[in-house]
Amino acid sequence: MTILVGTASWTDKSLIESGKFYPPSAKDAETRLKYYASQFPMVEVDSSYYAMPVPATTHLWAERTPEHFVFNVKAFRLFTGHQTQPKVFPRDIQQALGLPLTENIYYRDLSAEIQQELWRRFFEAIEPLRWTGKLGAIHFQFAPWITAGGNARKHVEHCASVMAGWPMAVEFRNSSWWTEKNRTSTLAFERERQLVNVIVDGPQGFGSSVPAVWEVTSPELAIVRMHGRNASTWEKKGLAASSDRFNYDYPDEELQDIAEHIKVLSRAVPIVHAVLNNNYQDQGQRNARTLAQLLQ
Repeated sequence: MTILVGTASWTDKSLIESGKFYPPSAKDAETRLKYYASQFPMVEVDSSYYAMPVPATTHLWAERTPEHFVFNVKAFRLFTGHQTQPKVFPRDIQQALGLPLTENIYYRDLSAEIQQELWRRFFEAIEPLRWTGKLGAIHFQFAPWITAGGNARKHVEHCASVMAGWPMAVEFRNSSWWTEKNRTSTLAFERERQLVNVIVDGPQGFGSSVPAVWEVTSPELAIVRMHGRNASTWEKKGLAASSDRFNYDYPDEELQDIAEHIKVLSRAVPIVHAVLNNNYQDQGQRNARTLAQLLQ
């Protein structure tokens, strides 16, 4: 069994500005990634959620990291049901759409031709990670309004169909998937398609809260994603930065409890990724180091 511990993003603004993780010599993208990869064996790419990646960038990521380093890449936000502005699309697609660059649009608003072209370019962009053996999974963090039924469920099924042949990890942000009524069917849905069930640790009691479902649904991989447990900021409006939402420093006793669950999980699957998404300053990196020590 292999347990890889890392963090969500290595370029978060609050992490860099804190000066608490990177040495003074790490002043650019190349030296930061190389330093990060000397400390952890995997990372989650967050930037691909906000804008389509390009092959030249992912090629550099592969080139700048050790042979067995692993990237989990977040799916582009349009694919996960979130509102998206055309300004983040490639220039030629912006022109083809002919819409105001700051107008919110959804996947359903695009023609099938443009949808297919965006998928093609997304796959093309992450192909350098796949052919170098450094792609762990493509992480779909579905929008909170993607429910377990109706057209929302059909969209998840559509994404799973398009993703056939690629490693797909699924994180739901709507509790309807994990109700007593739907839990069994959700797990069966994931197992049938060999999707990775992302086990979420985060605040409870909100519309976007989901329970931690410690189940393996892929024969190859399990992912545990820790958002912190800061209930006061989880759905707070007007935060200065997204990292403020995840401002939480896991106490050692909470990490110990999570580590014990991960150890049990690792007996059922060859590889487990444990990802710290409490990306305020260096909290994720510090907690990841502690978790890695607890798992040894």
